[in-house]
Amino acid sequence: MRRTPPRTSAAASDRLPLASLLALAMAAFITILTEALPAGLLPQMAQGLGVTEAWVGQTVTIYAAGSLAAAIPLTAATQGVRRRPLLLAAIAGFVVANTVTTFSGSFALTMVARFLAGVSAGLMWALLAGYAARMVPDHQKGRAIAVAMVGTPLALSLGVPAGTFFGNLVGWRVCFGLMSALALALMLWVRVAVPDFAGQAAGRRLSPGRVFTLAGIRPVLFVVLAFVLAHNILYTYIAPFLAASGMERRTDLALLLFGVASLLGIWIVGALIDGHLRALTLASTGLFGLSTLALGVAGDAPAVVLAAVAAWGLAFGGVATLFQTALARTAGDAADVAQSMLVTAWNTAIAGGGIVGGVLLERLGVGAFAPALLVLLLAALLVVWGARRHGFPPPVDAAGGGEEAAVSVSPCGPAGADAACRAGRSASPDRGTAAASPG
Repeated sequence: MRRTPPRTSAAASDRLPLASLLALAMAAFITILTEALPAGLLPQMAQGLGVTEAWVGQTVTIYAAGSLAAAIPLTAATQGVRRRPLLLAAIAGFVVANTVTTFSGSFALTMVARFLAGVSAGLMWALLAGYAARMVPDHQKGRAIAVAMVGTPLALSLGVPAGTFFGNLVGWRVCFGLMSALALALMLWVRVAVPDFAGQAAGRRLSPGRVFTLAGIRPVLFVVLAFVLAHNILYTYIAPFLAASGMERRTDLALLLFGVASLLGIWIVGALIDGHLRALTLASTGLFGLSTLALGVAGDAPAVVLAAVAAWGLAFGGVATLFQTALARTAGDAADVAQSMLVTAWNTAIAGGGIVGGVLLERLGVGAFAPALLVLLLAALLVVWGARRHGFPPPVDAAGGGEEAAVSVSPCGPAGADAACRAGRSASPDRGTAAASPG
C-alpha cells in the first residue's frame, strides 16, 4: 500500500527561505555599518576632509536626518512599485553614497552623500520587515523578520569594531569602498535569490494618516518611542554613568556584555516570537525596568552593574523584531507605511535620547537616569498590557481571539482581492492580519 508523505510536505512548507532572508539581513548589516562607521573613524576622516572631528560627527547626524525626512513620504509614494526593484534601488543608493564618500575630498559633497545614504536607509528599514513577512506563511512571520533583522546586532557588535580596526590599518576610504563593493554584490544576490512581489493596487493603498488611525498602530508606536527613548538615554551616556559608579575603565567590558546579551536576546525572540509576541514584549520591557532599578539602587556595586547591563542587553536585543512584527500584523496590507512610521519613531527616540539625557546629565546628574527610565518603561508596559485586542494581542489559546485567531478566521487570500475581504477590511481594518504580508 502506498503511503502519502504529509510530514515531508509539512516540513518543506515550514522551511524558512534562508537564502532570501539572509540577503535582507545583509541589507540591514550594510545599512547599520554605513550609518555608524564614521563614529569609529572620526580622526582619520577629519584629517582626510580637512575639518574637525566634531564636524565629521555631523555625518552621522545628517544620515539620521535623511532617514527621518524620507521614510514616510518615500514609502507612501512608492506603495505601487514592485518590491524587488524598489529594494534594489535602496541598495543602489548605498553604492552611490559610499562610492562618493570614498573619493570625495570635499566635506560638503560628503555630507550630500551621507544624506542620500540616510534616505536609502529610511526606505530600506520601511521595506525589510514587510518583505520578510511576505516570504512565509502567517505562523512564520515573526521568525522570518528575526532572521532579516539579525544583520543589525551583527553590524553593531562585530561590523563596526572590525571596520574601525580595518580603517586604522588601511585607511577610512578603503572601508567605504569595500562597503560599496559589498552593496554591489548584495544587489546581485537580491536579483538572484529574493522573490519579487507586486506593489499595491491604487484602490488598496492607504495614506500615512489613515494607517496611523488603524486600531493598534498608535499603541505600538508609543511603545517604540518610550522604550527606545529610555534605551538611548542610558546608552548614549553610559560612559559618564559608569564613571560615576567608579567603573570608567570598564566601559568596554560593559558594552561587550551588552552586545553579547543582545545577540542572545534576538535569538530567543526569533525562536519564540510567532506564538508569544505579547509575552515577550512584556518580558523585555519588564526586564529592562528591573535592570534600570538595579542600576539606580546598587549603582556602586560593579558586579550588580555588569549584571544589570547584561540583562538590559538581553531585553533590548529582540525588541526591534517584536515591534516590527507587531506592526506588520496590525497594519496588514499597509505594513510598509506602518514600518516607515516605526523608522521615524525610532530615529526620533535616538535624537531625543541624546537631548533628554544631556539635559538630565547637566542639571541633575546621572542619578536622574534611573527614575526617568522607569517612568518611560512603566508607561510602555502599561500600554502593552492594555493593547491586548489590537497591537499586542495574546495568542488564540490564551484569549480565544488574538493574532492567530485573526489569521484563521479571515476570508482573505494572499492578495485580498475578493469582495468578502474588501468588506471585512472596511468594517474592521485592524483585522487584516490574515494577509499580514504587506501586499
